[in-house]
Order: sequence, then structure tokens, then C-alpha cells
Amino acid sequence: MEDRDEPIRVLLADDEWPVRAALSTMLSGLDGIEIAGEAADGTAVLEAVGATGADVVLMDIRMPRLDGIAATERLRAAPDAPEVIVLTTFDTDELVLRALRAGAAGFLLKDTPPALIVDAIRRVASGEPILSPAITRKLIAHVRDDGPRVAARERLASLTGAERRVADAIGRGLSNAEAATELYMTVATVKSYVSRIMGKLGLNNRVQIALLIHDAE
Repeated sequence: MEDRDEPIRVLLADDEWPVRAALSTMLSGLDGIEIAGEAADGTAVLEAVGATGADVVLMDIRMPRLDGIAATERLRAAPDAPEVIVLTTFDTDELVLRALRAGAAGFLLKDTPPALIVDAIRRVASGEPILSPAITRKLIAHVRDDGPRVAARERLASLTGAERRVADAIGRGLSNAEAATELYMTVATVKSYVSRIMGKLGLNNRVQIALLIHDAE
């Protein structure tokens, strides 16, 4: 993970105040993390991000007015969008896929140990997607069974050879450093390719690249 000079500003989005209070207590005082604000529904999330400049949103799914998945999709479509970690009590295949396709960088359950939630915040702030191993296995199996292979393969056909090799590495869950070692590139070159792939394919994070790779298999 990359070092940051500024603290990671985290927005807590959940319609239950005890959950927000617990998260705030857990994160307050941690080195390099700052609570940017709170929101009790999806519409308030959009307003709060604009007002606070949050870097990471911990997003509940089931919220009034605008649910967390719709809020994630709207956030991630905007310039300079914050990273989103969906934090919920539900882990059905459909919800996981919908959240990740909306642009979430990770999906964690609310009973995830605090240390792992903190680690996830640090990771997504540095550009690394995060998923629990159980959810990753479920997700990959689901996508491989039902993914629209032909459409995905047509989209990937627009990539150059080097871009496709980087995309395949992301699909296997490699970090930038791991991909650089395997592909005999510098980390900066891998990052450049990742940005180019997202721009060319109209994607907004590494998770969506990985989903497209799995769709094509």
C-alpha cells in the first residue's frame, strides 16, 4: 500500500445511528484516518460527499430514499469519486454483484473484525480492491456460470496485448507490484495501463476490470 501525506477521510453511511456510532468509535483516533461525516440515507450520502470531500465511504445497502447500491453508482459516475466499501449484513450473490458492478471497491459484512475493516479502508484508499475470501469464491463461481461471455470478450478485444496481460493479472487478484514483477514492468507502468484500460472500457475501478475478465472466461 502507498503512503499518504493526508489522512483518509471516511464517510459513514448507515440508517441506524448505533451502527454509525460504533463505526465512529472504532475509527476515531486511529493514525491516518479521519471521520469526514455521517449520512443516514443514500441521498444524504451524495450531499455529504460533496460537502466533505470524503476519500472512502462505508456504505450500507438498505437505506431509505436512495439505497446504497444506487448511491454507489451515482457517486462512482462523478469525477474524483470516493472509493466505496459496502458494509452490510447481507451477502447474497445478487447483492454482491450489484454492488461491485455499481463501482464498489469492496464488500464486507458488518460482523467483520474491526482490524480488517480498518485494513480495508487503508487498502481501497490506496487503490486496492478488497473482498473477503468467502465472497470472492462465491462471486467468481457465480460470474463464471452466468456471465455474458460473448459481450465481455468483444469488449476485451479492444485492448492491446500488454493491456490485456495487465487486465488478466488484475482478474487473478494481483496487486500492482505483483503484476509488475510477473509482467516485467515497473509499478508505474502497470498503474498507467490500469488507468488506460479503465478509460478504454468505460470502467471506474479494478474490481470492474476483474469482473469483466471473469465474464469472458
